[in-house]
Amino acid sequence: MSSGLDIALIQTRTPATAAGGLAHVEPLIREAAAGGARFILTPEGTNVLEQRRDLRASVLSEEDADVAVLGLRRLAAELGVWLLIGSAIVRSGRTRQDGADDDRAANRSLLVDPRGAITARYDKLHVFDVDLPNGETYRESATVRPGDGAVVADTPWGRLGLTICYDIRFPHLHRQLAKAGASMIAVPAAFTVPTGEAHWETLLRARAIETGAFVLAPAQGGLHEDGRRTWGRSTIVGPWGEIIAKADHDEPCIVTAKLNMEAVGKARSAVPALTHDRDFLPVS
Repeated sequence: MSSGLDIALIQTRTPATAAGGLAHVEPLIREAAAGGARFILTPEGTNVLEQRRDLRASVLSEEDADVAVLGLRRLAAELGVWLLIGSAIVRSGRTRQDGADDDRAANRSLLVDPRGAITARYDKLHVFDVDLPNGETYRESATVRPGDGAVVADTPWGRLGLTICYDIRFPHLHRQLAKAGASMIAVPAAFTVPTGEAHWETLLRARAIETGAFVLAPAQGGLHEDGRRTWGRSTIVGPWGEIIAKADHDEPCIVTAKLNMEAVGKARSAVPALTHDRDFLPVS
């Protein structure tokens, strides 16, 4: 395992079609690889961001037919890099309990190796069903089928825990990823502006401190074709909770850093909280 890792987060403003998503993100990935990044991460909804229900069904494909997913797998192989497609919104191909087709999509992270092979998949566990104080309402469960399992994947630099966006609010998930050996945790996101401004950096730093892991958070940013606004501010947090690198805006960009993977062991040795769990009686 190498102790140093040149990493890049890609901040995007993904269009409403997979072809547009690929055309948007590909030049940024190429630039990151040319700059020396060996592991590149993209945000939630890298292939397509479209929440208008009358248009959404027509722009989604199965994972193995999605233009952006296929193009990004080829690109990883061409560039010889590890690539985390932070998430692709794809048809789930699942059925409901009553046997009927479940027309909800999967919000799926895909880890791609330098041969272009998918080595890990993770479907977002926690869907974003909220009523924000500013009047915005989101019901992700209406269009996205939640996953049912946590995932930790192997990379040449250590194990990677996979999460997506709203998962950041569930510390027990991140703790389990760390206990399963994750030294890095990915948090690809399309955070809303109100929640991003209030909570984004605080939550990222908290999850890093609690787990003693690097937290890698590539984000969507700006006004999208479907009318939503996202917060941007892609961020890399060290295992002691320090901000290593971040974007201070919501424009498409690349955030880079060199990670010293030995910092994970040092943080966990200094505060070995992952080994201090105790059973306790339930709240009465």
